[in-house]
Amino acid sequence: MKDFKSLLFILLTILCYILAKKMYAKFTYSLLIPIVTSTSVIIIILVNLHITYDSYMLGGKWINLLLGPAVVSFAYPLYEHRATLKKHCLSIIVSVMAGTIVGLLSGVYLSLWLGLKKIILLSLAAKSVTTPLAMGITSMIGGIPSLTVVYVMIAGISGSMFGPAILSKLKIDHPVAIGASYGISSHGVGTAKAAEYGKIEQAISSIAMTLSAILASILIPFFIKLILK
Repeated sequence: MKDFKSLLFILLTILCYILAKKMYAKFTYSLLIPIVTSTSVIIIILVNLHITYDSYMLGGKWINLLLGPAVVSFAYPLYEHRATLKKHCLSIIVSVMAGTIVGLLSGVYLSLWLGLKKIILLSLAAKSVTTPLAMGITSMIGGIPSLTVVYVMIAGISGSMFGPAILSKLKIDHPVAIGASYGISSHGVGTAKAAEYGKIEQAISSIAMTLSAILASILIPFFIKLILK
């Protein structure tokens, strides 16, 4: 019975995502990005059929295992556009440093300004880091990893939804700037969005996401100790 449920939920997830992608391709509206619409539909189905999260994850966990390989697959565009990466190396590094620090401090100081509990602040610090590393960083500084996952998802989805409008408003159209913006602020989800612009944007976003995650893992413990001293 468990095997049947696992297969059923795997198929449900894949079907919802395929339909969401087709709808997004037809309407191309930023609020209809597949990860939002497919997740919303699945949640509605689970709630209405009174299916628990644990039951859904009998199949969902197998799809979750593909997260690692999916992130690794971003390495191919890096190799393909290595000449562009070398050419804009300094711009990428400066962007990563600035974006990572701003992303970290914005979450921490927003928590302090709102008077949130320390545990929430610690869980929010790594919101702009890709999920696997964000969970590790949060565990290291004493936050709640599962709560961090929620913040990471919000950062990734909101960046993908509102990024196009913000970039357009600011008249930012350079491939390096677009790719770095998505990679630093919205990690994997943002990189998928950057791929819609082109392969160069995807490559830049991939390297920016990776460098930002590495830098964040070094800076976050330091800044947390400094700010909460």
